[in-house]
Amino acid sequence: MVANLRRGNAHLILERVQEGIEGSWYIQVLLRDDNTYQFEFRDGVAAEHYQTRTISQEKILTALLGWAAGKADWRGEFMWNNIGSEFEI
Repeated sequence: MVANLRRGNAHLILERVQEGIEGSWYIQVLLRDDNTYQFEFRDGVAAEHYQTRTISQEKILTALLGWAAGKADWRGEFMWNNIGSEFEI
């Protein structure tokens, strides 16, 4: 699915739903017009929303699979910026 992303608005979102627990847990990737991947994740609440960019499809795929498998080290290959303030009301 990552290999089939096209520039523009094409994106991929994986969401973790846990019944009885409030919040949003997801990871998403967008292939931008400049051929970089915009990669984000949210860890329950808006204040815990992070973003990074990379040119490496391989790193994106490894991180997506790690996140889906619940591995603790899936985000270690990136420098993350907290963008949670952009989502506060």
